[in-house]
Formats: sequence, structure tokens, C-alpha cells
Amino acid sequence: MLKPNSLRTALLNAVSQLAATPDNLLLSVASGTVAATLASSLSYEKHYPLTVRVSAFSGDINQLLVPVMAWLRDNQPDILTHQQNGLSWMADSQGEMQNISLTLLLTERTLVTELEGQLHAEDLPEPLPEPPVTRPMELYINGELVSQWQA
Repeated sequence: MLKPNSLRTALLNAVSQLAATPDNLLLSVASGTVAATLASSLSYEKHYPLTVRVSAFSGDINQLLVPVMAWLRDNQPDILTHQQNGLSWMADSQGEMQNISLTLLLTERTLVTELEGQLHAEDLPEPLPEPPVTRPMELYINGELVSQWQA
């Protein structure tokens, strides 16, 4: 799986307290499911909850949530668009320190190909997002320019 290690790296790079005490950051997958179709290949998608546990954290929870949101934008953008329960969290305080738990509902695609009687499995990165929609300033009908306008 690619995403747990990628998120770990992102958090260690973004949160100085975690970089100083990386043992306080634990990522785990308790259970997952596999979605597949009866297509000609054995490719499939893994669906799993990733739990991120941060112990003895003295910062504001936003120090964790903002880097996670930035990571989600590139690695699981559907959570930011329509998945209301794709990211949940809880915290318990012990004086100035708190233990924080985040749960992210993630998916990863695995491509399985057959080559010369052998099966090869490859975890695939998240597809690149669509380029931003451009706003054309000309309209052509049947190859003829019929209208132009300014933004």
C-alpha cells in the first residue's frame, strides 16, 4: 500500500513536533475490503480505514488537520468533494498533552497484468486531477467563428 507511507512522510515533513518525536505517530489499518469486477484482468481496488494516532501532542489539532487536508487534495480528493465521513477524528486530553486519532477512508488501485503466464501486481498512485476548466472566449459552429467576447 502506498498511501499510509505517503501520509506518514507528509505529516513528519509538516509537523515539527512529529518530526522531533516520530515514535508518537502510529498509522494502522484494522480491516479493509477488496472491490473487483469479473473483468478480464484480476485488477482490484482496496478500500480501508487508515487510523493515524498521535500521542502526547501539545499543539493545536489544526497543525495535524491542515497537512492532512493538503495530502487528501492530491491523494484522496473524493473525500474533499463528497464523502462526508471520509475523515473523522477524536482527541482526549491529559493536561497540556493530548492523544489524537484521525480515521481516513482510503482507496488504492492495484493493477494485475499477465505476462508470459506470470501475474504481476502493481499498486497505482492516485490519478492526476483533471486540469482546471478553461473559459474559451470564442464560439465556432461548423468551423465558422460566430462569436467572440472578453472575460
